[in-house]
Amino acid sequence: MPKGRAARTKIVQTPGPEPPICYGRRVTEPSDLYFRQVPIGPMANFIYLIGSRSARTCVVVDPAWDTGAICRLAEADGMTITGALVTHYHPDHVGGGMLGFRVPGGVAELVARAPAKIHVHKLEADGVKRVTGISEEDMVRHEGNDRVSAGEVEVELLHTPGHTPGSQCFRLKSALVSGDTLFLQGCGRVDLPGGSAEEMERTLSQRLSKLPDDLTLYPGHAYGGEHAPLGEVRRTNPFLSSFQKRSRAR
Repeated sequence: MPKGRAARTKIVQTPGPEPPICYGRRVTEPSDLYFRQVPIGPMANFIYLIGSRSARTCVVVDPAWDTGAICRLAEADGMTITGALVTHYHPDHVGGGMLGFRVPGGVAELVARAPAKIHVHKLEADGVKRVTGISEEDMVRHEGNDRVSAGEVEVELLHTPGHTPGSQCFRLKSALVSGDTLFLQGCGRVDLPGGSAEEMERTLSQRLSKLPDDLTLYPGHAYGGEHAPLGEVRRTNPFLSSFQKRSRAR
């Protein structure tokens, strides 16, 4: 079992009409949005910190591997973590153990460190509890299209089943944080408990089809890259383009 390693950060800036989203350092552009993409752990995971600079609060997406390092990173920016957004229940995203595979850190450590709520889709909640050991009181069960706010920054929770029954993507104005639903090259596997090839195809060809091309995709793993415009991913991701062509032909 590989051990987790400390969070690594780097600076990347995304061009576009919105103020650039920044990584690996405190945001200094004239925007209330605080956003960090942080590579972490031996499986090329990304965690994300999303929040409001004026409110000095943020949520963390999928805080596995080294929760202490993630918390210190937010604290160094003067931010307080008030909750976690969970894309799905697998240990490399939430910590804990499954099928003999254990990952350090995660949501259980986060709630032990701070009064943070864990936001999950209602179909994923039992899996998160089973894998991590957190309680029902630690969680908020959500429906698709619910919203979670940090200060004035609002995140929409999109239900995107396929990889797991309650997988979620998180939409900001100019960004889509996609977990294991969609990578720059490929999509999440569907052969683990709860996976469904039919639901994954429906998610990629229908549920996400109305999102605009100029959204920037930020995946849960660095499979094919760190981020890219969704329109580019639609053209270059073989799974996504195949599903979309098959859907149009029906």
